[in-house]
Amino acid sequence: MMDEMDREAHQKLPPVICYPVDTLPAPDLNLLSRFRAENVEKSAEIIVPPRDARCFEVPQGGFFRITSIEGPQVGDLNLWSRDNKNEKFYSGKTRALHGTHLTIGHQMWSSFPYLRPMATVVANTLSWYGIDPHGGSVHDVIGTRCDPYTHHVLSAGQNYHHCCHSNLTRAVSSYYDISPLDAEGIVHDVLNVFMCTGFTRDTGQYFMKASPVRPGDYLEFFAEIDLIGGLSACPGGDCSSQHSSDAAQCYPLLVEVYSPKAGADYSLWQSPPPNRYDQTHGLSD
Repeated sequence: MMDEMDREAHQKLPPVICYPVDTLPAPDLNLLSRFRAENVEKSAEIIVPPRDARCFEVPQGGFFRITSIEGPQVGDLNLWSRDNKNEKFYSGKTRALHGTHLTIGHQMWSSFPYLRPMATVVANTLSWYGIDPHGGSVHDVIGTRCDPYTHHVLSAGQNYHHCCHSNLTRAVSSYYDISPLDAEGIVHDVLNVFMCTGFTRDTGQYFMKASPVRPGDYLEFFAEIDLIGGLSACPGGDCSSQHSSDAAQCYPLLVEVYSPKAGADYSLWQSPPPNRYDQTHGLSD
């Protein structure tokens, strides 16, 4: 058993970053800013109703913006490759590479075996919030999404059908014209857009608090590959008190898609290919 001196000695050891990103190719934000100004035009607008979800398509080289339009509201975002719905956003690896909350220059990475950037954050009107005294920040890749299964366990058997997991399941089922069971299989851990979250210092538990988002605030992304997005307007509203119920005041969210113009010049940029690891995993032929 360790004595108190051992405990103190180990606790004073400096942390080591698990995944140093010094060698990770950084997105050229100046180039992406030029693309935004010169190469694209608005092609679609989607309103996501409160306690519901919608899917949308974004071509590679395009942009999409998620905006709060009527009141403080958080959203749960899923991404898939347009041509392969098995390639989907990998929240855990994104967190390991960039940290618990995303901001400008961070990228949303896809699942194994593809592992490549799907989208890059290019604008964030809540970047001023930083990290608060509780350790909270916005746009997290910590929480998985509110879901009816956890709610069923924690509420002594209640069935609630407008958690973000269910909202996304309905939207995916409709968009792909597949059964809810098949749709549920490809709904995945989310980017919590506008949500203010962290871990408690004493117990290490995931917490939420009132989002600082206001009407007009937005988070914008560059599509590194052809994408299908799914966005749920969370039943928790601004997540200041609870979720997984109809108690909170909720508002719609706006998604705007900007697609490349005909003849737009992308010669200085290439869409990232799928990961080139050979997948032999140390096994001989």
